[in-house]
Amino acid sequence: MDTLVATAPTTSVPAALRKLYFLRFAFAAGWAALLFATSSALSPLSATLLVVYPLFDVACAVVDVRSAKANGGPVRGLYANIALSALTGIGLAVAATSGIPAVLRVWGVWAVTAGIVQLLVGAVRRRLGGQWPMIASGAISTLAGASFFAQAGKADAALGSLAGYAFLGGVFFLVSALRLGHAAKGA
Repeated sequence: MDTLVATAPTTSVPAALRKLYFLRFAFAAGWAALLFATSSALSPLSATLLVVYPLFDVACAVVDVRSAKANGGPVRGLYANIALSALTGIGLAVAATSGIPAVLRVWGVWAVTAGIVQLLVGAVRRRLGGQWPMIASGAISTLAGASFFAQAGKADAALGSLAGYAFLGGVFFLVSALRLGHAAKGA
């Protein structure tokens, strides 16, 4: 696991994270609304949305890595997230051709593994402030992933729960962004 450098973090790391977290909230909210509206069946639009979500996660992690590297912060967990999300995008593209249960299994595995990574990255970054929502979100993601995997075996498996999962994750990013802003004002 990465450790923070001994020097005090610059204010640009929390500021960059705050902006990134606000963006992630906005994307998750919009994405969740679109997926929920199309979740009754696995259509070309819903399949595209499913693939786009982890790819957006890759892009955000790349931005996060650049910011962290520029300030001497930890990046290993972020690289793991990039790899997991890129593989998930590919996996979802393939799973979408097999149906909703396959999609839920791939998404479930991603939610578990990415949740663990998010929990660890949040724990390492806790000194920056505003990371407890990320730690909680990682733990919840891990549990939700197991639920998606179990849901895949049911006859009424549906995509709607993924929209709720994404929206809740977005809310955690929003709370973390607000806490980072509060921490910056208190410093």
